[in-house]
Amino acid sequence: MLEDLWKEVWELSWVDWTATLFALVYVVLAARQRVLGWVFGILSCALWAYASFVFYQLYLDALLQLFYVAMGFWGWHTWRKDKQATQKLSIQTLPLRTHLIIIFSCLSLGILFGYFFASWTPAAATYPDALTTLFAVAATLMQVRKVLENWIYWIFIDLAYAWLYGSRGALLFMVLMLIYVMIASAAWLYWRKSRET
Repeated sequence: MLEDLWKEVWELSWVDWTATLFALVYVVLAARQRVLGWVFGILSCALWAYASFVFYQLYLDALLQLFYVAMGFWGWHTWRKDKQATQKLSIQTLPLRTHLIIIFSCLSLGILFGYFFASWTPAAATYPDALTTLFAVAATLMQVRKVLENWIYWIFIDLAYAWLYGSRGALLFMVLMLIYVMIASAAWLYWRKSRET
């Protein structure tokens, strides 16, 4: 497997490399609550959408990346406006009931989207792709609003994505997702500490 990873690393296009580098910069800056992170997120996701559609046939993931581009503009606007405001957008938490609704909704819609894409498109891994896509949408919405638990969602989403990309032969993206798990864990601790102070 390590041999395959090194082989893939040397054969990657500039799209994969740039998307990966910008994605890492984005997550680190978002974990530190830096507005500039959204710019790197927008650029990374635009490139990633192209790679997911053209190279890996993960159509729902490509759509998700385009959603991230739009969310990146919203996040950039929201956090930039917040930086200039006297009343800051503080880190918040959601009640358990809200999380149960989010989880149930994502699971239900994921099964429906998975079935649709399995039946009507040549997309790969439709059910895992649909579930990770929907949970990622929910986590992104929480991240823009600075909901602490977004990082817990990202830990599980990124683990699922690591498996999904690994199964498609996208080993660099798989490694990136595992790095994301570590960054999301550190970000959760950092945001929790920031909320307590």
